[in-house]
Amino acid sequence: MSARMPGPVVPIPAAMKPNPPSKYLAGYPLALVEQVQHLIDQDRLAGVLLRKYPVAHGVRTDKALYEYVSEIKSAYLRNAGPLSKVMFDGKLQIIQHALGMHTNIARVQGAKLQAKREVRVASVFKDMPEAFLRMIAVHELAHFKERDHGKAFYQLCLHMEPAYHQLEFDVRAYLSHLDATGQSLWSIST
Repeated sequence: MSARMPGPVVPIPAAMKPNPPSKYLAGYPLALVEQVQHLIDQDRLAGVLLRKYPVAHGVRTDKALYEYVSEIKSAYLRNAGPLSKVMFDGKLQIIQHALGMHTNIARVQGAKLQAKREVRVASVFKDMPEAFLRMIAVHELAHFKERDHGKAFYQLCLHMEPAYHQLEFDVRAYLSHLDATGQSLWSIST
């Protein structure tokens, strides 16, 4: 037996390297992640999403967002207490997996305990379809009743939005597209 000397190391061109699976789709079956990645690689995911969700929502201000979230809350979570603040937040980092944030703050005011409930939605949701905005609003509102992402949490999300799981997947697919291409699919002229 003769030992072979390794040949020269030849770098693989970037176009031939497989793309890593999206961080937004972690936890989904590999076949599904690969299907989304294949659509991104072929520049077809944008068309799929635009056919399914052709227009962006018209919620442009924090006041309009407050009204939008309040309507959902009053329809499904009447006993959860009033919302103190709802706003788009440009500081939320979608890279750190924070698309929205909810807070329950209890403050002592003399002899009374006051609760403040806030919802913050990542600014990236300003330029998305209404269904995506509804998904994140439902998700954050569900945290007022259920803190953890358990079975009861997702049942509450499904109660408020029956297509919750599909919408969450589509949001994650879009964020993967946005991460890979940097191209927003929806915009509203302001």
